[in-house]
Amino acid sequence: MGGVLLGGGTCERARGCRKPGRVAALGMVKHKRTAPAPGPTCKKLKLPAEELTIPEGASISGLQVSDPELSPEERRIQERKQKKERKKEERKRLRQAGLEAQAPPTRRSGADLALEYLCDWAQKRESWRFQKTRQTWLLMHMYDRDKVPDQHFPTLLSYLEGLQGHARELTVQKAEALMQELDTEGGQDPPQQLPMSRLRQVLQLLS
Repeated sequence: MGGVLLGGGTCERARGCRKPGRVAALGMVKHKRTAPAPGPTCKKLKLPAEELTIPEGASISGLQVSDPELSPEERRIQERKQKKERKKEERKRLRQAGLEAQAPPTRRSGADLALEYLCDWAQKRESWRFQKTRQTWLLMHMYDRDKVPDQHFPTLLSYLEGLQGHARELTVQKAEALMQELDTEGGQDPPQQLPMSRLRQVLQLLS
């Protein structure tokens, strides 16, 4: 029993065994295993916090990054803003490519529309439709050579033949009042405003 101690002795050869009253055998003592030296490992790359922060609204692989703390309403507002920005960029791209949308057509004047209405009455009776607005314009300006040129006045006289009711009465009254006004001024015939010849033709036609 050369390597064994009995009773309250201690194990001299096995270090760390200091509990009295126990038998310790040399071959049964468990020693701590020393862990092998670690081999070379790949250390994690540490980046500053600011480099890891993704800017709000940035996109990664086509996915839009939004702030998770936004409410649904704020997200909708953000999406609308982003949609407007995309449309703005698209219009800019089209302008650069020379594909700018055509400007809307210029609005036509009342004179053009009224004279076209009169010409349609004379040339396209089947498809022509009465328009009170166009007729009123013609009756108000038919004595003005600038607005109703001489080449259109014969057609207007033909149109006036079919004038009826209150419109016919008012046209006669206006022509008579203008005739009296010109007679008071000495029978002058202003060339661009109230030609006497037109007043006489209208009165002769409608009276």
